[in-house]
Amino acid sequence: MGSMNELADKVAVVTGAGRGIGQAIALKLAAAGADVACVDLQADFCMETVQKIEALGRKAWSIGANVAEAASVEAARDQIIAAAGKVDILVNNAGITKDGWLMRMSEADWDAVLDVNLKGTFLFTKAFTRLFFQQESGRIINIASVVGIMGNPGQCNYGASKAGVIGFTKSAARELASRGITVNAIAPGFIETAMTAKLKPEAREALAKMIPLASLGQPEDVANAVLFFASPGARYITGQVLAVDGGMAM
Repeated sequence: MGSMNELADKVAVVTGAGRGIGQAIALKLAAAGADVACVDLQADFCMETVQKIEALGRKAWSIGANVAEAASVEAARDQIIAAAGKVDILVNNAGITKDGWLMRMSEADWDAVLDVNLKGTFLFTKAFTRLFFQQESGRIINIASVVGIMGNPGQCNYGASKAGVIGFTKSAARELASRGITVNAIAPGFIETAMTAKLKPEAREALAKMIPLASLGQPEDVANAVLFFASPGARYITGQVLAVDGGMAM
């Protein structure tokens, strides 16, 4: 996927870049030539990611921000633009789960998941829109989930947040297209991360049975899709949702 210098001279921002899918995305974009601002709840969560990017010979910055708080997001944006001078690619990847049955789900668990997953995507996108307008270019890539397409018991809050990200993506794509800005979403299925590592073997087997390709995905699989949407080859694609899910949601 992608040549070494497909993203040469580009600057990317990746939220939730400290580990898992976010870290894989940040490294993939750096390997294609981008400098990367790595955002997580605390800057030190991103130290490992930053070191790995610097080892690839690219610039990287670790930025602490609460994606669900406007003031925190705006401060992060200002810090990123001061350090990097510009931004070309925004990947809204930060996300949390607080699973539970609807009947017993607390309002706090509903609000927390909607705030990070949906409001965070809104706030980060809004924060960089003016800059992208001025440049008349920009790639925005939102990480949704197949749960936002097909639902999942015990995840009403998560499913609602990710379905919201999909609706947000399509509306923003229509708004921003006239300025040469593309907005797309990726809907990962079940991916091997710290989140899925907690699954019992029988739960993992049951999951694999639901997936036509019969295995969980790797963070790299999602990162490859992000690189495609960020690349010159995707210049004429906007408002799309690409499921990276082994065929689960088809």
